[in-house]
Amino acid sequence: MPLIDIGRWAVAIALSGVLAWAAISDIRRRKIPNWTVLAVLGLFPPWALCSEGPWAIWALAAGLIALVASFILYATGVVGAGDSKLFAGVALFAGMGHLIQLAVITALAGGVIAAISLAARPNRAMVMLTMRGKGDFGPGIPYGVAIAIGAAVVVWSVVLKLPLPEQFWS
Repeated sequence: MPLIDIGRWAVAIALSGVLAWAAISDIRRRKIPNWTVLAVLGLFPPWALCSEGPWAIWALAAGLIALVASFILYATGVVGAGDSKLFAGVALFAGMGHLIQLAVITALAGGVIAAISLAARPNRAMVMLTMRGKGDFGPGIPYGVAIAIGAAVVVWSVVLKLPLPEQFWS
């Protein structure tokens, strides 16, 4: 196995561990620790070294686009600050080539998590429906889990050289 592939495997395994910790923390405390975001950012340079050509520049552009988009979602109260930072960090690993896939897979995973949450608490769902989304319903959806799932799917697809189905988002 070439050294570049070994490097990608090592980074993907480490990233998976960090994402798992962020997801568990988000489930338990509805907070994503800053150290997990910093760890994601710290794992990007070795990932970029295992890539070819000017890919890293496009990855930085993807991270910037994700940061702006997720900041807007944070500013409007859709996601938390940790979610915004984590999504921008993992967007670096997706790069421009897989940024749309990352966003779509993350959104789909978030939708499934939301549906499960509502199904598990039908009274809360009825109150939300009756009040048309207004009111305090306690802690929201742990979106860090959805971000971790989206990032894991994209990163492991790259490592395992699996094609991401582009027909769904093109």
